[in-house]
Amino acid sequence: SKKHSRAQTNLTVLFGNDNRFTTFVELSLDATSIDLSQFGLKAKDELIPDVCVYIESPDELDDDELEDDEVRVKKMPDLAIEVLSPRQAISDLLSKIKAYFSLGVKSCWLVMPSIRVIKLYSQTESIIVSKTVGMENGEIIDEIMDIRFSIEKVFRRAIV
Repeated sequence: SKKHSRAQTNLTVLFGNDNRFTTFVELSLDATSIDLSQFGLKAKDELIPDVCVYIESPDELDDDELEDDEVRVKKMPDLAIEVLSPRQAISDLLSKIKAYFSLGVKSCWLVMPSIRVIKLYSQTESIIVSKTVGMENGEIIDEIMDIRFSIEKVFRRAIV
């Protein structure tokens, strides 16, 4: 959908403009180290977040050799972002978020463009906690990733 695409693009641009991060769109993550069926997921051996953010780019992703490419990346991102599309169920994305934490992802966001809300998830020991940020809150603050920016930048038509 247009709203899904716009949010995904805006997030990629926002993180891409910050030198602390390396960002990838729809990167295939190797999930063979866990059984994804325990989360009710149909995927067998990979998960593909809408946006992956790394604080330090994995070495295997820095290789610019012409013939080299990694189809499925083993190093998990520090932040995995899922953008809800009109045909997705929130419960499916929440299952993916649980799987991301099991794989070692530090922070997860669930972006809901149709209602202009972002839920930020983090994990303390085995407990997943969340906070909701809407347009009325104004700012996205993710302490784990040391991120702070206006939520309006995620949902607006053009980033200025």
